[in-house]
Amino acid sequence: MPQTRVAVVGSANMDLVAMAPALPRQGETMLGTDFVMVPGGKGANQAVAAVRAGASCAFLGAIGSDAFGVTLKARITAAGVDTSQLRVVYGASGVALVMVNAQGENAIVVTPGANDFLVGLTEEELTTVRAADVLVAQLEIPVQTVTAAAVAAREAGTRFILNAAPARDLPPELLAAVDLLVVNEGEAQTLAGRGREEPRALLDLAPRAVLTLGGEGAWYVDRDGAEVHVPAVRVDVVDSTAAGDAFTAALAVGWGEGRDLVDAVRWASAAGAACVRKLGASVALPQRAEIDELYART
Repeated sequence: MPQTRVAVVGSANMDLVAMAPALPRQGETMLGTDFVMVPGGKGANQAVAAVRAGASCAFLGAIGSDAFGVTLKARITAAGVDTSQLRVVYGASGVALVMVNAQGENAIVVTPGANDFLVGLTEEELTTVRAADVLVAQLEIPVQTVTAAAVAAREAGTRFILNAAPARDLPPELLAAVDLLVVNEGEAQTLAGRGREEPRALLDLAPRAVLTLGGEGAWYVDRDGAEVHVPAVRVDVVDSTAAGDAFTAALAVGWGEGRDLVDAVRWASAAGAACVRKLGASVALPQRAEIDELYART
């Protein structure tokens, strides 16, 4: 079977992750238990996750000219991602400050830095999008950039998965190009006004949608009438920071490899479960063998 070609357009951040017994309240200083500094950003995470899940992947993003940018490119490239079109913008790279409690719950503050300057896709970048089997994008970069990539994908017959995070107003031109929408419950509430009680409300936005519910699994719905709940794989949770990125990337790889979408959601759920067993973002993203092992339980 030919290797699935995934293109990811999105953010790259340096994640500064601190673990503590609990998340601090406003004005509170708390002693932590551990600290790691790892590449992150939803775009970079999903690119690395796609490679680990078995695809080839080109990443279209932007990093700063600072030391974080140097480290980001080196780490993403070392993971096997094609970073030949990763832009370098003068100034600061994106940074995410992540706090994780003993239950694996987190609170995150992101400063976009260079990600805000990922605008005006070049012809070479658009060619990369058109050559892919699946395009994946999120909303941590300017929405006009996501729209330009989505339109190019639609014109070329490349399937487009939009992970609409963080949720924001979506222009009609972008929605018209979405093949599969992936959101969590908070994002579903923002975009469609409904959550788990009515996942089909997402079909007002896209022809197919996945609603992720963390430990409660995920719903797959489409305009052909499908409405399927996929239970979560039970594991011990250490850090849920990148679970959604592992899920979205594996979903893209599974769909690109020819799985029907319900089965692709099951495989993606295994990827998310494998991810939460480790601390950190990109360092926790699972290899294909780990995904297959947990998928076998379903």
